[in-house]
Amino acid sequence: MLNKIRPALGRVLTPVGQAVARTGVSPNAITVIGTIGVAAGALVLFPRGEFFWGTMVITAFVLFDMLDGAVARVTGKISAFGAFLDSTMDRVADAAIFAGLMIGLYRAGQEPLAAVALYCLVSGVVVSYAKARAEGLGYTCNVGIAERAERLIVALVAAGFDGLGVPYILAVALWGLAVLSTITVGQRFAAVYAQASAGAGAGAGNGAQNGAEKTPEPRP
Repeated sequence: MLNKIRPALGRVLTPVGQAVARTGVSPNAITVIGTIGVAAGALVLFPRGEFFWGTMVITAFVLFDMLDGAVARVTGKISAFGAFLDSTMDRVADAAIFAGLMIGLYRAGQEPLAAVALYCLVSGVVVSYAKARAEGLGYTCNVGIAERAERLIVALVAAGFDGLGVPYILAVALWGLAVLSTITVGQRFAAVYAQASAGAGAGAGNGAQNGAEKTPEPRP
């Protein structure tokens, strides 16, 4: 859903990317540093119940990580490996965020909500994998009500407000994400099934079946 604003976002980030590029930092380094920062904020602060400060740290590094594409464009260092690294690191960051929430909630005695956070983690992985696998087989799978950007915004906003003492907001957000992620998986299954029934993507053949699991999902 938020993919519609990506062109405008790219125009905003390009001048910042040009400034960062002058420092000599590579796009891949930005990707790795951003992921490490997100994982550290999520796995150090969230388990301690510091949901507000954890959200602030994660948000800062998520914004930093968004510069990798802009730097790659202005330096001409766009590569297939960079796309693979970016998508893989996105999965690591997502897992760290929901794992941190799960541990923090469990330690706070909210075991049922911790289980919902675990479900959000797993369903988010399935959402991304479904698209990667579909594209590896030659289908298009650009559908879904809750892609990565939407999931991150909802989770982080709710965690931040929960850290400020707003009641029930994190529970509502996690349950909502669980439902929306499930719907998104269904949408992607339906989209691929429709194409398969119509004979689309047949050129992918059996050769894609062994390697498609490793095909990264482009950043939504």
